[in-house]
Amino acid sequence: TGQVDYAALLRYAAMLLATAIGSFVFTRLMALFTNKLTYATVRDLRNDMFEKLAHVPIKTIDNTPHGDLISRVVNDVEQVGEGLLQGITQLLTGVVTILGTLAIMTILNVYIALVVVVITPLSHFVAGFIGKRCHSSFRKQAEDRGELSGLIDETVGEAKLVKAFCYEDEARARYEEVNAKAYESGFQSQFYGALVGPCTRFVNGVVYAAVCIIGAVVAVSGNMGMTVGRIASFLQYANQYTKPFNEISGVVTELAAAIAAARRVFEVTDLAAESDESQLSPLTHDDDSVEIEALSFGYTPDKTLIQNLNLNVSDGMRVAIVGPTGCGKTTLINLLMRFYEPDCGDVRVGGQSIYDHTRESVRARYGMVLQDTWLTAASVHDNIAYGREDATREEVESAAKAAFAHSFIKRLPQGYDTPIGDAAALSEGERQLLCIARIMLTRPPMLILDEATSSIDTRTEIKIQRAFAHIMEGRTCFIVAHRLSTIRNADLILVMREGNVVEQGTHEQLLAQKGFYSELYNAQFADSGIS
Repeated sequence: TGQVDYAALLRYAAMLLATAIGSFVFTRLMALFTNKLTYATVRDLRNDMFEKLAHVPIKTIDNTPHGDLISRVVNDVEQVGEGLLQGITQLLTGVVTILGTLAIMTILNVYIALVVVVITPLSHFVAGFIGKRCHSSFRKQAEDRGELSGLIDETVGEAKLVKAFCYEDEARARYEEVNAKAYESGFQSQFYGALVGPCTRFVNGVVYAAVCIIGAVVAVSGNMGMTVGRIASFLQYANQYTKPFNEISGVVTELAAAIAAARRVFEVTDLAAESDESQLSPLTHDDDSVEIEALSFGYTPDKTLIQNLNLNVSDGMRVAIVGPTGCGKTTLINLLMRFYEPDCGDVRVGGQSIYDHTRESVRARYGMVLQDTWLTAASVHDNIAYGREDATREEVESAAKAAFAHSFIKRLPQGYDTPIGDAAALSEGERQLLCIARIMLTRPPMLILDEATSSIDTRTEIKIQRAFAHIMEGRTCFIVAHRLSTIRNADLILVMREGNVVEQGTHEQLLAQKGFYSELYNAQFADSGIS
C-alpha cells in the first residue's frame, strides 16, 4: 500500500492508448494506400495488355489460343494483384518490425541479439530452397490454367458443333485430361507452398529456444545485468522479430503464383507490335486502281502459299476471286488489307505503295463483309454504326433498309435499341444482314466481300445482290465467292490454284477456254441443269 505510482501508471496508460490509436490510424492508411497502389497497377497492366493486343500483328493473334490470351488478361493479372496486395503489406510491416525489434534487442543485450541474427538466416535458406520449387510449379500451373481456359473457350464457343457431331464424350475426355494436368500442377504448387510455413516456424522455434537457454545461463551467472524480466521482454521481442518471416512464408504461395502469372503477363506486354508508322503519311489518293507486282507470301517460312503474283485492277472494276479451298483467296484479301506483310513484292493503290502509307489509311479505304459475322455486345443501332459512331438514327435505318434488315429489326422487342445477345436471339442470316448494313452505312471507296451472303436465304440474297450492285457502282470491289453463280457479272474473274492466278477473264471468256474455271463451274452445276 502506498507504493503504486499512479501518476506514472496513468502516463504509461496514456502512452499505450496513443500507441494503439496511432497503430489503428497507420494500419488503415497502409491498407488504403496499398489497395490504391495494387489496383492501379492491375488497371494499368490490363490497359497495357489490351493496348498491346490491339497493336500486335494479326499473325500473333491467329497463332495464340484465344482462351489463353483471355486467361492472361483476366486471371493472371488478377493473380499479380493478389501477390502485390499481400507482398507490399508484409514488406512494409515486416521491415519496420524487424528494424525496430532488432534495435531494442541490441539495447537489451547485444550478445543475445547477435545469436538471434545469426540463427534467423536459416529460415531464409529454407524458404529460398522451397521457393525455387514453388516458382516452377506455379509457372506450370499458370500454363495449364491457360490451356484449360483455351479448351473451355473452344468447346463452349462451338457448342453447336460439339452437339451436332455428338462429340460430347470426346470433349469431356479432353477436358478431363487437361483438367487432370491442372490438378496435378496445382497440387504440387500448393504442396510446396504449404511446406514453407512449418519449416520457417521450426527455425523460429530454434531461435526462441536459443534465447531462452542463453538468457537463462546469463541470468544465473549474474553477468551483464540480465534478469528474468529482461529475458521475458527479450523473448517477446524475439517473437516480434521472427513474426514477419512467418507472415511472409504464410503468403509465399500467393507470391509464387503472382511471379508466375507476372511472367505470362509480361510475355504479352513484350510482344513485338506492328512496325512504327509515325513517319508515314496517310493514303489519300482518289484513284482506287490496284496493282500487285511479284507478290509472294507464306504463313510459315517453309511453305510459300502465293508465288510471284502479278495483277492489275482498274479503278471501279469488280474482281471476283474463285478457286478451291486453300488456294489463297482469303490470303490475298489479308495482304490487300495489310493484315499480313508479304515476303516480297509490292501492292499499290492509285500508283502508291501501301507499305509507304499508314495501315489505318489503307484499311479505311476498304469495307469488308466476311463470311464469319461479328457483332459486339451493344444495341442493334450501335452495331450498325460501329464504323460511324456519329451516324444519325435516320442514316442507320436507311442503311438497314438497303440491307433488307429493317423489317426484322422492327420486330425485335426494342427495335434498334435491342441489345445484341440479350433480348435479340438473332439467326446467323440476320446477323449477317446487320454486318452488311454496317457497310451500307459507311459506303467506303473500295469493297471486299468474302462470301458475304453465305448465310442468307436465296430470296433475300437476290435482293442483297441488287443492293450490292448499287453500292458497288464506281467502286473497286474484290469478291471472294464459292457459289460461282454470284459472280457472273464481275468485270474480271481470277481463278486461283495453289497460290497462283491460273486463269483470268470474264465469265463467258473463261467458260469458252474450257479450262480450270470451266471444270469448277460445271462440277458445281452438273446436277442442277444451270448453264
